[in-house]
Amino acid sequence: MSYYFIANIRIHDPDEYKKYIQGSDSVFDKYKGKYLAVDDRPEQLEGQWNYTRSVMIEFPSKEEFYRWYRSPEYQVLLKHRLAGAECDAILVKGENTFARTTLDKGGSNQ
Repeated sequence: MSYYFIANIRIHDPDEYKKYIQGSDSVFDKYKGKYLAVDDRPEQLEGQWNYTRSVMIEFPSKEEFYRWYRSPEYQVLLKHRLAGAECDAILVKGENTFARTTLDKGGSNQ
């Protein structure tokens, strides 16, 4: 089952953040991450959006996500992101047919 890393980012030091971006593609590829969206101007539908970028990355499994996120290669890059931006991030489990059917019937997805 796929998992989706979703990050809303406030970039405050573009030069430092650029160091993160320059190395990220090879690390995402190595750990089977796939960019689904990178948007600096998403359409705001509800609530507040106080960010400069939104990113969605797909991973084939939760285990593969954590292999990437905890990898030494990503930890080196992460230092640049943390120095150049603030980020609110979540990990979302992909929906499967059973979950959708359960939710349609008013049940729990748990």
